[in-house]
Amino acid sequence: MASLLGMAACAGPGSEPASPVPATPQPPLASQPPGRTIGVLLPLTGSNARLGQEMLQAIQLALGSPGAPPLDARDTAAPGGATAAARAAVGAGDGVILGPLTAHDTAQASEIAMAASVPVLAYTSDLSLGRPGVWALGIAPEQQVARLVIAAQAEGRQHFAAFLPDNALGRAMGSALTRECAARNLPEPNIIYHTSSQVSILQGLKTLSDYDSRLTAAQAVKSIPQPDASASDIPTPSGVPSVPTQPSAAPASPQLAPPPFDVLLLADTGLQLAMVIDALQTVQVINGTQKISDNVSPVQPAVPADGVVPVRILGTGLWGAFASKLGRLHGAWYAAPDPQARQRFIQVFMARYHRLPTPLSDLSYDSAALVGALDRGRPRSRPNGYIIDALARPDGFAGVDGVFGLTLDGHTLRDLAVFQIQSGGGGKIILPALGHLVHTQS
Repeated sequence: MASLLGMAACAGPGSEPASPVPATPQPPLASQPPGRTIGVLLPLTGSNARLGQEMLQAIQLALGSPGAPPLDARDTAAPGGATAAARAAVGAGDGVILGPLTAHDTAQASEIAMAASVPVLAYTSDLSLGRPGVWALGIAPEQQVARLVIAAQAEGRQHFAAFLPDNALGRAMGSALTRECAARNLPEPNIIYHTSSQVSILQGLKTLSDYDSRLTAAQAVKSIPQPDASASDIPTPSGVPSVPTQPSAAPASPQLAPPPFDVLLLADTGLQLAMVIDALQTVQVINGTQKISDNVSPVQPAVPADGVVPVRILGTGLWGAFASKLGRLHGAWYAAPDPQARQRFIQVFMARYHRLPTPLSDLSYDSAALVGALDRGRPRSRPNGYIIDALARPDGFAGVDGVFGLTLDGHTLRDLAVFQIQSGGGGKIILPALGHLVHTQS
């Protein structure tokens, strides 16, 4: 069972941060052996100072109980950046480092910390920086994809595809999908990356969905003569065939067969997502009014009577911020923390600081509560409790946003809920967080 990080730790005054690193720090002549002190690397000045200070306050909140380890806060925005801050923290004998905030700073600080065998719990979501002793705590695309694949497979779906922007987010989600499908003995997903142009999006989706072959097959079926008599062949009482009083409606667009996949992963946002949705309707991957040409009537692709959509659309957790505008993607899923999970933390933070905490403060609070718990449980014969095996406990820890865990090889796991886009927009939890971690065999 996940270790509760204890909101009781919120009681009591917070520890005061140490003075920021000097403007021109020098490498220490002799480093102290790592002790209980917790190093904190955050931007305490500069453009991100407000965020950095708030994250530091969350750390102080988590470590406010009597006997908590002391804090050693270092400013990554000071001259020398994260490199100098990490060097100063290691030189001071800090036993673990919380932070830095960004991927760039994490890459710099982790090299110094690793050389001194000091663990790093960084706040970036770039999981590629993870390695033994270094973890990225941000909620990452890879974690979202893992949760969505589990949910879609449980629904009985097996054939995955992805249509993703050719950028860092798209590539991360594509790689994660390939990895998760392999780990779960699913067929290799078909993945296409697209540019921001409307032509690239439409042509890419036509290729991915095998649109031309599906259209040809549908037109061939439609061209077969029907045995039923037309209305004009039905005789009137006078024996003269009736004559239509109105022109015939334009022929309906043929109903296409489903595409060669039953799950489609997307990662676009904003205007590009709107273009993707238009194209998905045009190639009949999702429900929606679409036209094959200007001379035919629009149709609605059929949905089975049981209400199960032929293709389950999966998306990024970023959709949660504007889910109210995504009604055209109704039925689509995305994975994210349950917002109700952090209500207790919000209450405690507001009681202390009189303002709402940002989501990044969740991460800094969790990291501090985690190492505080390890410090309380350490054998008295050890200088600190921040050992790799303790940090990487298999059942993880209960955090502000749900259960999370660290692995020995530097991966971070999260237990996320699955949201479904509603017909009128907005996301609704249809699969709550599991309450435990799922370890994927790589």
